[in-house]
Amino acid sequence: MGMSFAYDPQRRDDETSVAVVRRALDLGVNLIDTADVYGPFTNEELVGRALLGRRHEAVLSSKGGVRFDGTDFTLDGRPEYLRSALEASLRRLRTDHLDVYFLHRVDPRVPVEESWGELAKLAAEGKVRALGISEASADEVRRARAVHPVAAVQSEFSLFTRDFQGDVVPFCREHGIAFLCHSPLGSGLLGGRYTTPVDLAEGDFRADMPRFTEEAMAANAALVDRVRLVGERRGATPAQVALAWLLAQGEHVIPIPGTKTPHYLEQNAAAAELVLSAEDLAELDALPAPVGARE
Repeated sequence: MGMSFAYDPQRRDDETSVAVVRRALDLGVNLIDTADVYGPFTNEELVGRALLGRRHEAVLSSKGGVRFDGTDFTLDGRPEYLRSALEASLRRLRTDHLDVYFLHRVDPRVPVEESWGELAKLAAEGKVRALGISEASADEVRRARAVHPVAAVQSEFSLFTRDFQGDVVPFCREHGIAFLCHSPLGSGLLGGRYTTPVDLAEGDFRADMPRFTEEAMAANAALVDRVRLVGERRGATPAQVALAWLLAQGEHVIPIPGTKTPHYLEQNAAAAELVLSAEDLAELDALPAPVGARE
């Protein structure tokens, strides 16, 4: 998302972003996740360009179910909209199928079974190989699963956001469902790079998030310092510790950190080799909740 939208938009650099996607594939990072509303629409085009000649190397994931009318974003889980959204995504991504397609959000006006039933038809037609659902409750996942298999759930999960740890993450483990963690670095806070609101670039949407107020950032910096201390024992950065903690939550837990720079891509990928001790994990598990809601 950050390559095309929301994070430091003045520094958008499509050429570097394309190179980052291709370097990720070189490193063995083969899950490439996007969505139609990232940009809006431009990120799918960028990913499609980056995967030219290398589509077969990627597990390509996108999302639909959030409509952009040129001004506002609204949820739309109607079957006819989801079908049109997928067709448009396939065109932008320059492919005839997606490996995973997510219902981006459950539309409260449309029963999840109705939205999921249409996605199941798209899977039967070969346009999608597996289905996922994003930011859903355990009950919504259960209801969708009764219609068609749920391959993945994607929701925010990090040392700073553990909302789904008590119910959805265990449900996924029990039923063989992958849990993809978006914002695994707390929208950048767990990297230690942002300590005051002035660290954010002009136009960065995080400036309006509760955890990025001056008071919240000052309080949360103390938590990042505790993560940094664990990293110092292991020769790792705070971001690498945060990713390794997620990887330790189970084989089904897959962090999907976003970056638009080769440097941070290399650091993030290296976190896969970091093994935290039981003492490290206990210390991280004991971290209190951060100040400020996640959105």
